[in-house]
Amino acid sequence: FEELKTFGSIFGFLFNSKELKSLGDNDLRRCCTNFVNKFTHGKSADVDLDDFVSELKVLQMTLPNTFMSADQIFEFVRDADCYLNVSIAYRILLTVPVTVASAERSFSKLKLLKNYLRSTMSQERLNGLAMCCIEKNMLDSIDLDTLIDDFASKNA
Repeated sequence: FEELKTFGSIFGFLFNSKELKSLGDNDLRRCCTNFVNKFTHGKSADVDLDDFVSELKVLQMTLPNTFMSADQIFEFVRDADCYLNVSIAYRILLTVPVTVASAERSFSKLKLLKNYLRSTMSQERLNGLAMCCIEKNMLDSIDLDTLIDDFASKNA
């Protein structure tokens, strides 16, 4: 949850149109400054602060009054093709993962499956076993009798 809070403190104002439109000038500049400071490396910044603020002010006025998620706003910005800094910010937002927990779980399952005794199994079988372990909840809901009957009828 700490990682999610950090992610929200940097990108929260870009999450949806409601959040973006609710910001006043001072709050918008503060959020943009925080964002630019996080993504400035040495003397070069991914986004120009003043242009970013002015583009977001225009975007606040031009966005439709319907609720839009971050990916929908990115599509709107990309189609308009005049919000360079906002487009960069949304590309960063949509490509930075919040957490790597799902990848860590997959590797944890792989470590349980691929031990010394099973190190000679083929990649295809290993992938199948990994999917069975990862998707255990779905596997538990399958009726084995129906599966066995289906397999037997196809291979008889």
